[in-house]
Amino acid sequence: MVPFFKRVLGLSKKESIRILMYHQVLPRSIAYKNDLIVTVENLDEQLIYIKNNFKTVFFKDLETSRSIENKIILTFDDGYYNNLQYLLPLLEKHQLKATIFIPTEFIQNDLNAEEKVYMNFDEMRFLPPNLVEIALHSHTHKNFSQLTLSEAEADLLKNIETLEQNQISFTKVLAYPYGKFPKEKERKKEFFKMLDRIGIVSAMRIGNNIASYPFNKRFEVKRIDIKYGDSLKTFKWKLKFGKTKL
Repeated sequence: MVPFFKRVLGLSKKESIRILMYHQVLPRSIAYKNDLIVTVENLDEQLIYIKNNFKTVFFKDLETSRSIENKIILTFDDGYYNNLQYLLPLLEKHQLKATIFIPTEFIQNDLNAEEKVYMNFDEMRFLPPNLVEIALHSHTHKNFSQLTLSEAEADLLKNIETLEQNQISFTKVLAYPYGKFPKEKERKKEFFKMLDRIGIVSAMRIGNNIASYPFNKRFEVKRIDIKYGDSLKTFKWKLKFGKTKL
């Protein structure tokens, strides 16, 4: 029980790892109230705090980073174009790292859209590898708890294949769309066996809690959801405890 309380209180500095979940980044002047948006101004403030108190790492470097204290992973889901516009300059400004989870069908469907919503594959390919890591977010962005095992496997293989075909370097870490995966005991067991078989290293849910590495349940790793209205005080509280209510 002691190691557990140490992780919760942020005292086990080498084992504990905060994994933050974001989506869109927009300037306050055009941002609208939505929990999937963080303003540029708030994110800048949050990144200053992170830079002064934590060390950002990539998933692919977790094993070689085990001796690093106060590790944190910044994750952004869906590959929005505004991540390129507004997140990347902040990462460059503060010299911090982030992982972007890509749902490949969203990218394909956006290529000829009138209004650009997502980065294209060329833009992803030229993201600075010292600042940005690409990872998996399914192909179709469907709820895995509502798919058959074969449908889920085909979807993930398509996600992997599409990134490979477009020569995108990526890490085989998955963020579940909507944070969902099969929960019934036998279905979950078979689903996790499938993830392992196709080479998925770990998978992210939500859960709002501090994780520890090595992951105890590598296909049920909890991320901390950072929302539109989070004040800096709320943000600091989430980084300390994983959630706002204990």
